Amino acid sequence: MKKEENLPRKFESLSDFHRVFGLPKPLHPMISCTDMKEINIVPNELGHSFMLDFYKIALKENVCGKARYGQNYYDFGEGGLVFSAPGQLFESPPEKGTSGYLVLIHPDLFLAYPLAKKIKQYGFFSYAANEALYLSDKEKTTIISIFKIIEDELESRIDDFSQDVIISQIELILNYSNRFYKRQFITRKSVNNDLLQKLEEILDDYFNNEKTSLNGIPTVQQLSELLNLSTSYLSDMLRALTGQNAQQHIHAKLMEKAKELLSTTNLTIAEIAYQLGFEHPQSFSKLFKTKAAVSPLEFRNSFN
Repeated sequence: MKKEENLPRKFESLSDFHRVFGLPKPLHPMISCTDMKEINIVPNELGHSFMLDFYKIALKENVCGKARYGQNYYDFGEGGLVFSAPGQLFESPPEKGTSGYLVLIHPDLFLAYPLAKKIKQYGFFSYAANEALYLSDKEKTTIISIFKIIEDELESRIDDFSQDVIISQIELILNYSNRFYKRQFITRKSVNNDLLQKLEEILDDYFNNEKTSLNGIPTVQQLSELLNLSTSYLSDMLRALTGQNAQQHIHAKLMEKAKELLSTTNLTIAEIAYQLGFEHPQSFSKLFKTKAAVSPLEFRNSFN
């Protein structure tokens, strides 16, 4: 019984979410747009954590304190735009009096629309909460104006064009958010450069101290955990800073070390492969040839 009490509260419908959070009944069964000031959690209804079966886009303006999302705590004091996909776990819901907008979207809303597939390409739905999108005043005004269009559309008489208009506004928010995140990677460059330097130190430690021979090639997941970032954010940040995603960055560092060993040691190709974390020398040779356009042996011979 205790075990069941610790399970997260799962919301499968917008109506259930609205009821528990003290909100008016949603005007549409698959999408709602709410002023967060109206949130007032029904006592004993939520529990310690909860999970949504729908997409969430939240603009939080003046939340104080820390909320838990996944394995990290995030201070929302500065406010920001936060995204989540169905099935993600949350703790510490918004407190009463929080300022901002909350848009909840059931995936079925997108059925028969290209956005049903395209929405999976927006990496920020899998970012952690500490990777929120920080908006300038002008950007915030732009996003709020779109929220208001959705709100107005839901409060107007629903007709044959309502869903088309609403979905086009959702896509507009996502496209603007893509642009604003690209801007954020640039304007927060000092923070990101510190992360990049730390990543380089971690990879150097792996490859220069032969940790790869014991633990294998580091994965994107392992590096993300060491940097306290989500895998999606790490890859998108690196792509913005270096033009390479996280996997490509790992391979670049691996190739750098492989070329050093091939040109400065007498180790066999197999010994180098094992030292770099490959289980099979053939896998090393295949990757090396893909990246360098020559085999490891041809590369070594070019120095003789």
